[in-house]
Amino acid sequence: MKTRVNKPIICADGFKMSVQAHTMAHSMYDPEKKRYTHVEVGYPSRFEPLLQNWAEDKEKPTETVYGFVPVERVALVCAKHGGVVSGELPEGVVRLDPAES
Repeated sequence: MKTRVNKPIICADGFKMSVQAHTMAHSMYDPEKKRYTHVEVGYPSRFEPLLQNWAEDKEKPTETVYGFVPVERVALVCAKHGGVVSGELPEGVVRLDPAES
């Protein structure tokens, strides 16, 4: 897999985080599924308890990387924050757009 740096995502409620998946990131690619199953999350704009188990530095949750986070968990975080309004997600992470009112 080639290195591609994704733009950080911004959710409907303003929550931001970087989500990366490539050879230099803490991520896992499943060749049978032809997609990433685990990705690296970085530097969320505020504490997110759904990610805390994967924090590299649990004392500084907005200043750390979260390695090998399951893609389903990333989708859940996005849904919790109202969906993704901008930014890029790696292949394998379901993009949940905000609900239309």
